[in-house]
Amino acid sequence: MAELFVNQGKEYADARPSYPPQLFQFIASKTPSHNLVWDVATGSGQAAKSLAALYKNVIATDVSEQQLEFATKLPNVQYKHTPSTMSIPELEQIVTPQGTIDLVTIAQGLHWFDLPNFYQQVKWVLKKPHGVIAAWCYFLPRISDEVDTVFDQFYYTDSQPYWDSARKLVEKNYRSIDFPFQAVDGVDHTGPFEFVTETFMSFDGLLTYIKSWSAYQTAKKKGVELLGEDVVEKFKLAWGEDGHKTAKFPVYLRIGRVGNV
Repeated sequence: MAELFVNQGKEYADARPSYPPQLFQFIASKTPSHNLVWDVATGSGQAAKSLAALYKNVIATDVSEQQLEFATKLPNVQYKHTPSTMSIPELEQIVTPQGTIDLVTIAQGLHWFDLPNFYQQVKWVLKKPHGVIAAWCYFLPRISDEVDTVFDQFYYTDSQPYWDSARKLVEKNYRSIDFPFQAVDGVDHTGPFEFVTETFMSFDGLLTYIKSWSAYQTAKKKGVELLGEDVVEKFKLAWGEDGHKTAKFPVYLRIGRVGNV
């Protein structure tokens, strides 16, 4: 499904929310060492930017070269383009040798992966027994009662036929996703742990956010414009006269350690 995001790098960078500091602080508190992170499916680097403030070095990879072009450039972040599938030798050549990573992160992307293959790679690169994997997703923003009513109708009715089946894992807050890792120190399960991220959003920003959806891109390829004039008008009436509103995105984290396996 990565091809759905290839041609919308700017929209993705502009519209996708950042993640709350509390999320990264919680994750960082679970890794004994803070030397090296692999941020997988980094997109335009929303997570990599925050990780760079807590870890000495970040390797941020994505299959979309265009998305990487819009990522914030930082001295301790290496952005690398990777193929959609990698063998272990390719992983070592492009990303890192075996057992060298303190933390693997995946923001809003795990549901697209070939999980058995990816988890094999994660277990290969993480330090044992305390290397940590942290994967999180966010769901629909909560803005106001009026906007939320229109948004939910649009999401669950208008856009639903164009979402890939993997989206169901996000709708279930990653609760049902396969996650074969041990609980990290200090907790007795691997999540999901809930956080909230807030962003100041304009009406145009709301429309740009919707245009960054994979469902929007799928519909567009099929000749369907989800944001027709009638739909935009419904959103506009619900939005009202306020220039900007606070959008609260719920974020759901799965986190675990690799153990000695």
